[in-house]
Amino acid sequence: MSSVPGPALAIIGGSGFYDFFGDDATTLEIETPYGMPAAPITVGTVEGRRVAFLPRHGRKHEYSPHTVPYRANMWALRSIGVRRIFAPCAVGSLRADWGPGTVAVPDQLVDRTSGREQTYFDNGGIHVSFADPYCAELRAAAAASAVPELPLHDTATMVVVQGPRFSTRAESRWFAGQGWELVNMTGYPESVLARELEMCYAAIALVTDLDAGLESGDGVSTAAVFAEFERNMVPFKTLVRRAVAAVDSEQTCPDCTAHAGVALPFELP
Repeated sequence: MSSVPGPALAIIGGSGFYDFFGDDATTLEIETPYGMPAAPITVGTVEGRRVAFLPRHGRKHEYSPHTVPYRANMWALRSIGVRRIFAPCAVGSLRADWGPGTVAVPDQLVDRTSGREQTYFDNGGIHVSFADPYCAELRAAAAASAVPELPLHDTATMVVVQGPRFSTRAESRWFAGQGWELVNMTGYPESVLARELEMCYAAIALVTDLDAGLESGDGVSTAAVFAEFERNMVPFKTLVRRAVAAVDSEQTCPDCTAHAGVALPFELP
């Protein structure tokens, strides 16, 4: 392990975030009981704070949404001192008026994945509250960090689908009919694993496309999603930087301290 001070804040995102850091960046190789994380963790300084960065899909986007080593990723971050996480992500919009370039800070999540390892507690009768899946304090910091180029909504429900395929038109219409605003492939189990490890977690979602079932939308393509995400990367990174600066504590907030009064079958890292 490095002697670099452990970061309390982390960003889980894509490769476009590597240049967040200055010349002081350090790379950490972390092995966990759940295998290696998707990539080495980069630690550097953002807005005067030590921040860890982990590309959830790997450095070369080698992991599809359903094969990301989520448990290893989250465990590795906790083991180096991380207690609060921003998770920038690309999403499809289920609302015609939330077009590409819109940012949303979700407050609710619907899990439509299957077969993903989604807990560290396969025994011991451990249950965590997940009624409010995102940290209110981190959400407030993100919502207060809007940039002029990207209209921002401070509430949204994000449905997480299994992938790697995109939704059918019928599925998309169904999701929209439930009143949900966003569709994504990586937001679960990342969020619940953070809660199990008592780390605050908030998604910051950038709309890259209108989902297939919207009347004004066409079928979604991977190339178009990546191109739209890249087109808005500069202002989006500015927003995330501002969110990092706006966090007023580097400790897990009381609402995300999930195991108070509970005897765990193992110690958290």
